[in-house]
Amino acid sequence: MFSLTVIYDNTASPDFTGSWGFAALIETYSETLLFDTGWDRTLLLKHLRKLHIDPTDIKKLIISHQHWDHIGGLPEIIQANRGIEVYIPASFSENLKTEIRKRAILIEVKEPVEISQGIRSTGELGDKIKEQALILDTGNGCYVLTGCAHPGLATILDTALVYGEVKGILGGLHDSEEFERLKGLEIIALGHCTAHKEKIKEIFPSEFIEIEVGLRLDLK
Repeated sequence: MFSLTVIYDNTASPDFTGSWGFAALIETYSETLLFDTGWDRTLLLKHLRKLHIDPTDIKKLIISHQHWDHIGGLPEIIQANRGIEVYIPASFSENLKTEIRKRAILIEVKEPVEISQGIRSTGELGDKIKEQALILDTGNGCYVLTGCAHPGLATILDTALVYGEVKGILGGLHDSEEFERLKGLEIIALGHCTAHKEKIKEIFPSEFIEIEVGLRLDLK
């Protein structure tokens, strides 16, 4: 089982602040990981404190892609934990890679790779915008966590299906209209950059979950 908590998103519950970007915390039985960091580092840390999460407890940081609204809090997280492992698509700029290496353990991702027990990167996907998503394998099916899904929903899901049945998708879907690929999923939790959120909610009312800061899901 994985516990997933949304730390940063465009929308937020009353106790938090919405801001353009995305970040989600993943807690396993053995370690804590952060997926993306939003853009406002001060707000990211504020939300972590409010949720009683110490940045030094985050042992691995995964960045989906090199857009400002996903990497803004990166310096704060690696400053708080100099031993942290940072997983980035290999296409990131060389200057950014150099700066990360000064402060953290950098892992460049090209192909699918296991990051933690039951947690795997899809590898670097896409043409114009390179991006990685996460596959969370509960042992009872997989959940896919996306930043913006720039490579396309079909490409991401086809990659995830290699590792087992996909039970749900969480994160941003950008302007994807591949609605048929969502059929049969148990959880469709969407936020951040999802352009057709209302349409998807209309098609899949029972499966749809509105992502907002503070949302916590136990994935089994």
